[in-house]
Amino acid sequence: MRSEIACLALGLGVLALACSSRKAELQQAAAPEPPRAEARPTELEKHGHVRVDPYYWLRERDNPEVIAYLEAENAYLDGVLGHTDAMQGELFDEIVGRIKQDDESVPYEDGGYYYYWRYPEGGEYRIYARRQGSLDAPEQVMVDGNQMAEGHEFFSLRGLDASPGHDLLAYAVDTVGRRKYTLKFRDLATGRDLPDTIAEVTGNGAWANDNKSYFYTKQDPETLRWHRVYRHVLGTDPAEDELVYEELDEEFSSYVTKTKSKRYLLIVSDQTLSSEVRYLDADRPGDQPKVFLEREPDHEYSIDHFGDRFLVRTNWQAKNFRLMEAPIGSRGKGSWRPLIPHRDDVYLGSFEVFQNHLVVSERREGLIRMRVRPWDGSPEHYLDFGEPAYLAYFSDNPKMDTTVLRYGYTSLTTPNSVFDYDMNTRQKTLLKEEEVLGSFDKADYRTERLHATAADGTKVPISLVYRRNLFHGDGSNPLLLYGYGSYGASIDASFRSDRLSLLDRGFVYAIAHIRGGQEMGRQWYEDGKLLKKKNTFTDFIDCARFLVDRRFTSPDRLFAYGGSAGGLLMGAVTNMAPELFTGIVSRVPFVDVVTTMLDDDIPLTTSEYDEWGNPNEKEYYDYILSYSPYDNVEARAYPHLLVTTGLHDSQVQYWEPAKYVAKMRALKTDDNLLLLKTDMGAGHGGASGRFKRHRETALIYAFLLDLAPPVPA
Repeated sequence: MRSEIACLALGLGVLALACSSRKAELQQAAAPEPPRAEARPTELEKHGHVRVDPYYWLRERDNPEVIAYLEAENAYLDGVLGHTDAMQGELFDEIVGRIKQDDESVPYEDGGYYYYWRYPEGGEYRIYARRQGSLDAPEQVMVDGNQMAEGHEFFSLRGLDASPGHDLLAYAVDTVGRRKYTLKFRDLATGRDLPDTIAEVTGNGAWANDNKSYFYTKQDPETLRWHRVYRHVLGTDPAEDELVYEELDEEFSSYVTKTKSKRYLLIVSDQTLSSEVRYLDADRPGDQPKVFLEREPDHEYSIDHFGDRFLVRTNWQAKNFRLMEAPIGSRGKGSWRPLIPHRDDVYLGSFEVFQNHLVVSERREGLIRMRVRPWDGSPEHYLDFGEPAYLAYFSDNPKMDTTVLRYGYTSLTTPNSVFDYDMNTRQKTLLKEEEVLGSFDKADYRTERLHATAADGTKVPISLVYRRNLFHGDGSNPLLLYGYGSYGASIDASFRSDRLSLLDRGFVYAIAHIRGGQEMGRQWYEDGKLLKKKNTFTDFIDCARFLVDRRFTSPDRLFAYGGSAGGLLMGAVTNMAPELFTGIVSRVPFVDVVTTMLDDDIPLTTSEYDEWGNPNEKEYYDYILSYSPYDNVEARAYPHLLVTTGLHDSQVQYWEPAKYVAKMRALKTDDNLLLLKTDMGAGHGGASGRFKRHRETALIYAFLLDLAPPVPA
């Protein structure tokens, strides 16, 4: 937050605030007056229908009045929640106190080096390091995020990639939060950066095998769509980098990657429902990439390389995907041969290729299973995870010539863990379980997997967790219900140590696995998008009512939380069933759906027509308008609301939540809290730094705990 701001009039009836002095007054006031943005009506016409947007002007990022309004809302929040400052401090210390100060990852071996990251005592950012030949060898620090972050309010490091010769490191840095990175290259022998520096890139890239050619992607400067792939040769002028591929279709984005075999570079173009892959021999970086299979409507596929073939994960004639193999150099699906067939009740996810084994991640009845299949035809088998709700995922597996699969595992009661699994002996070895400092004992908590019945009869899974000795089962526990339900993203039951601060105060935490995700297979996604999007919202409401009916909580103790597209969910259920919730936390919410999807000059719009629909078509315009949270705010009572955003958010522009709060403040008829928190130095992900980001967590938890009735002893 800026320390001083000029006092600016925000219009008739608008509270004028000079935040540097007024903030102290607000904190002392028993009931501070909320700021009110001036209504400056803008007419927006489409299909002969006119919408009047009174707060469209808040899009003017460089307008001092806009900044004044955001600062005024921040000051108001500080004043209203000032009495929770001590609680926020206690929560922050508690949350940070559970985090191991000098934590580090499990090293993995690649090219004779053991790579890992670690946090120094009290460090906000990771140090990336390696040891040559042995874990007992001296440590070589490659990059220190803490040193790089000095002097920056925000810092993000991505795209770290050692060259094939393991003597160079590509990495990218963002110090604003807008996801525009600067690409650099480091000589690992000297620890110094090369002169080669490339600004405003995505941070995505891959090395060719000549140890000097690096392929990277750039985004459109306005829409941020990843659309160009360049080749840079170390030692040459980046201004002369060759444009290898440009994606001209505004609904598609492109990125570059490399096969696990390191034989091929892949340029992938995709959008919601279609994909196209080009491949290039990594030993011949100057060649032109070849199209593996031309894009087709409603056909999604991805490839990896093994031996004399490509493995193809595809939804061609397979809604839940299947795995095929295709000879290298083949053109067309006529040469594809099935490896793992399609199944109506199993969704085929990602896969790992080894010299003697194939491992695929499958999802059945909402839960992930890992299937190990030997190439020699020996009997295949599944790993057993043994909990009712969990997340299992592939970890670092850079080598093909090994019998050991490394995977990660977590559940609502089990901290994130890393295992090595011998695919021949079927023995698993726990390498690390995230250490939770303090008195944490997973046996003190219980997780359950339940199913609510939606209005159309669909069974919607719910994963939940609570502390055994604080759960009463009579409706007296407060409950926080989380949901997302978009883009086919599956929200699995995983552990977060900061959540213990709620559970240890009597909260139940629940995840509604609503349609729009992909937990129950591809159809689960199809039934929660486009003209079926409202299923996402009604599923969440039905899950909430189910939890009340089953006495896990009561309406005066029920809270909801979602972010980004999950913030759209929060906005929709706030309009559809405001009486059901006591409080709602909406983080970086996508709430102005019609206006955003009609604006193809801002990030994500054109690439998401297949998710929400294109409102340039009247059928989709009418449907989106019927649920868009901003357009459906009315003069009525609403729950307590905490809305957060970031001024530099590249995914959901800050003005969406700002407009939403301004409109709701003007129309709502209740005296419940309506609070907007804008991080003036961050983007979509919020504050950077492993400790600093929990200031917002403490704020959210204090908001919830301050509203929740005490839990009986």
